[in-house]
Amino acid sequence: MGWIDIFVFVGFVSSVIGIGLWKSRGEETSSEHGAQDYFLAGRGLTWWLVGFSLIAANISTEQFVGMSGEAADWLGMAIASYEWMAAITLIVVAFVFLPKFLRSGIYTIPEFLEYRYNPFARTVMAIVTMIILVGVPTASVIYSGAKVISVFFQGQTLLGLDLGDITVGCWIIGLLAAIYVFVGGLKACAWADLLQGAALILGGAVIAFLVLQALGKADPEQLLESARNSEVTAAQLADAGPVERFMVLNRGELPDGKLHMVRPLDDKKIPWSALLIGLWIPNFFDWGLNQYITQRTLGSKSLAEGQKGIVFAAFLKLIIPFLVVIPGILAFNLYHEDLKVHADVKNTQLLADFAAAEGGGAESKRVFQFNEAYARHYPDVAARMLVHNRRLLQTDSLELSNLTAAELTVLSKKQVEQAEEKNLPVADQVVGFDFDAAFPTLLKKLLPAGNGLLGFVLAAIFGAVVSSLASMLNSASTIFTMDLYHKVRRGASQYELVTVGRIGTVVFVLVALLIAPNLGSPKFGNIFNFIQEFQGFISPGVLAIFLFGLLVHRAPRSVGTVGLILNPILYGGLKWFAPQIAFLDRMAICFAILLLVLDIMTRLWPLEKPIDLPVNPSMDLTSSTTAKFFGGVVVVLTLVLYGVFF
Repeated sequence: MGWIDIFVFVGFVSSVIGIGLWKSRGEETSSEHGAQDYFLAGRGLTWWLVGFSLIAANISTEQFVGMSGEAADWLGMAIASYEWMAAITLIVVAFVFLPKFLRSGIYTIPEFLEYRYNPFARTVMAIVTMIILVGVPTASVIYSGAKVISVFFQGQTLLGLDLGDITVGCWIIGLLAAIYVFVGGLKACAWADLLQGAALILGGAVIAFLVLQALGKADPEQLLESARNSEVTAAQLADAGPVERFMVLNRGELPDGKLHMVRPLDDKKIPWSALLIGLWIPNFFDWGLNQYITQRTLGSKSLAEGQKGIVFAAFLKLIIPFLVVIPGILAFNLYHEDLKVHADVKNTQLLADFAAAEGGGAESKRVFQFNEAYARHYPDVAARMLVHNRRLLQTDSLELSNLTAAELTVLSKKQVEQAEEKNLPVADQVVGFDFDAAFPTLLKKLLPAGNGLLGFVLAAIFGAVVSSLASMLNSASTIFTMDLYHKVRRGASQYELVTVGRIGTVVFVLVALLIAPNLGSPKFGNIFNFIQEFQGFISPGVLAIFLFGLLVHRAPRSVGTVGLILNPILYGGLKWFAPQIAFLDRMAICFAILLLVLDIMTRLWPLEKPIDLPVNPSMDLTSSTTAKFFGGVVVVLTLVLYGVFF
């Protein structure tokens, strides 16, 4: 980074944080509404604050690192369904979920469960949500942000600290986010998000423009190495512009082509069946029932302001794949050799363990595995792993000469299955490409130093990390304070509640920092996939009981408890006994079973009369006609995009 870049970076980040804290000044945490001011920004957020804050809280390095990595891998445009289906989900949230939540005046999503079902359901959801929020998305965003630092600043130091060390990056990011939310609360987050959201979209647009420009100048012969279309020739690429090159290189037939929204039924991550049910479940959970997202909407000034803000966020979601997914695909087209180098670094410890195993050391009792990309790059090492595993498993000798990478990989998978049957330890998978390094590699390759552009884009990315973390930490502390601590300390003052929330922020970030550096292990796979799959233990159950709570007025109170407890049992059972089922399909199966069980319970033990929920008399619940119109526009645009990339 040049001095101008450093000046722009420090100036922008300082300005954003300063404006956020300045806007949150004057909030009396010891006043009658201190907790409401700190946790819900005094319920005074206008539509533009709600909209940008939703995007800035959601879009972070989880997307820029994880989603672009999935796009660089085999999924391509299919991963954009998380964004485009979210646009339709948000419209439903604005007009079905939000009116009921604002009417009840709740602070947290678990709080609604106590009013509709029972205190036990509230407590269970609060504890589970808090644990998952800290252990999964918070730790994952810290890791993915540190991944950007470690790739971009590899080999450089700051105050004697190695910036290429993922642990150093984790502590830098985590501590800055904790300080920010500790001081300012939700209003500071929302105002900072207004600037961060705009900067994030602008920064993403800059990267998208630069990567297309680089594609147009790239050597056609080198591009052919990453082509998913076997019929493309160097002559075709030589005469094509950047957009046409992108289309020609990645068009291909399924399952190889990367420009399809619909993947084969046996796809491990997003089979076409997931578009029918499975993918809607995490979308509705994230945008309608996940505290760190919905806390922005609960802080709306009125129902109309909240609805307009949500519809605005839905429109922005349509743009995100053009800033994240397409650059991720192009990162592989342009820089697959760099992703291979990063994978070699990632594999260092595993390969050292394998060398020790071949020498008869302590690792000799472990079965080793690899993926097809690694077998293609290093067939000799892959073959040696198979021979080592054969000796350990005591199976028939293997004929490995002249086998393709795909055939070697099939043998590796069979050996892993045999090892699991015999309860032998299995090492993490050795990989051929580090796809999580795709977006950081774009930053390092494309952004020129010394003119301030590098500083601005890095500031936008860094700010997005801090914004998302601040949102998650603020929400986790809100749940801990209002759903758990306040239940025990009914007479706690407003000052005490805010103080407990701040202490919770410190504890939660420390826990996440202990988890985050370990997420680089290959056993977690892509970081985006790790987040989504882990939430399967809670999201189908939460969505099912909220649908019954909001729409089935005579559903008995026991529905809340049964749904929350039964879902992790079902999901865990399917994950254990049927691991071949894609995790989104596992969610769909769990959701269908839960709906059936809850329906039977409602028919057998219906409430005599609907439960009267609390009412917030100060909330203006007039719906927005403007939001309804533009919500319809967003739905139409989403369908058009699916038609283009179907």
